[in-house]
Amino acid sequence: MRPNFHPERKTFGESKVSSNSNSNSKPITQLWQKNGMCSEGTIPIRRTRTNDILRASSVQNFGKKKQKSTPQPKPAKPLPDILTQSGHQHAIAYVEGGDFYGAKATINVWDPKIQQPNEFSLSQIWILAGAFGQDLNSIEAGWQVSPDLYGDNNTRLFTYWTSDAYQATGCYNLLCSGFIQINNGIALGASISPLSNYGSSQYDISILVWKDPKEGNWWMQFGNDHVLGYWPAPLFSYLTESASMIEWGGEVVNSESDGQHTSTQMGSGHFPDEGFGKASYFKNIQVVDGDNKLRAPKDLGTYTEKDNCYNVKTGNAGDWGTYFYYGGPGRNPNCP
Repeated sequence: MRPNFHPERKTFGESKVSSNSNSNSKPITQLWQKNGMCSEGTIPIRRTRTNDILRASSVQNFGKKKQKSTPQPKPAKPLPDILTQSGHQHAIAYVEGGDFYGAKATINVWDPKIQQPNEFSLSQIWILAGAFGQDLNSIEAGWQVSPDLYGDNNTRLFTYWTSDAYQATGCYNLLCSGFIQINNGIALGASISPLSNYGSSQYDISILVWKDPKEGNWWMQFGNDHVLGYWPAPLFSYLTESASMIEWGGEVVNSESDGQHTSTQMGSGHFPDEGFGKASYFKNIQVVDGDNKLRAPKDLGTYTEKDNCYNVKTGNAGDWGTYFYYGGPGRNPNCP
C-alpha cells in the first residue's frame, strides 16, 4: 500500500518540494542501522525476548499502556482523582473543537533520567476522538524511554494506538496486529541517535500523521523521507471520520514509590524557562485541515497537572512557526 494523498504535496507520486529544514541540522539515525539494513520487501522488527514479557505485569498487559494515560485538559472528574488513579503527569499543548485530519511536529530528542523501572518518560503527538472514559480512539507517535518495555534506558522511536481508551485494544509499535509497516529503513522501538546535550548540540525528529481522504487509513511519516506505514481505518470507530483533539507534549509516570514525587525527568529534565539548548521543545506544530493541508493550530491551549514539577510555555517565531518548550525535573523543592 501507498498513501493516495499527502498533505505536503498534492498526490503521493509528485516529487517533494525542497525542504525548508536547516542545512546545519544533523541527520538522526537508529543504532541498529550500523549492522546493515533490511532488503526490499521486508521490514525491521525489534526482537521480543522472554525477559521483555517477564517484565510486564502479565502477558495480556505486555506492550500496552495503562488506562488514563491521555491528558484530559478539562477533566470530567476533579484532578486529584485522575492523578491518584493513574499517576501519569503531562505537560502539553492542545487544540480541540474542530475536525482534524492529522498533525505534525518537530520534536527535540533527549535521554531523560527514569527513577523507577516501572516509570517512563515520553514526548509525543496524540490524535484523539471519542470520549475519554470508555471509547477513546487514540493514535500516538514520538520518542520514549521505558525500562519496563525495552529493558534499558535508551531513547526510542515509538507508536501507539487504542480504540477503547486503553482497555483491550492497541499496543506499542508492532507488539500486536494493528499498525502496518511498509518501510524497510526505520524500526519501531529502535534506539535513536544522536541525542541532544545540555548547552551543546541539539537534535530533533519530525513526525507527521495524516488521514488518507480516499482510503481512510491513518499514515505516519518519520523525517522528510520515510513513510513508515499506516493504521487501517477499521481499527477505529470515531477516527474513521476525523480527530476532535490534537495534543503535543510530554508524559511521565509518577509512581511516588518512596512517598515523594518521582524524580523521573520529562523532556531534557529542565523547565521551559531555560530555553533553547537547555529545555526540550516541539517546533513547527501543525494540524491537517479538511482540505488536506497543513496549517498552524488556532486557539492553542496548554495543560499540566503540577506546573512546579513539569511545565509548558508556547511561542511563535519565523522558522519555528508555532512552538513550545516543555518538561522539568520532577521532584524538586517546589515539587516535594
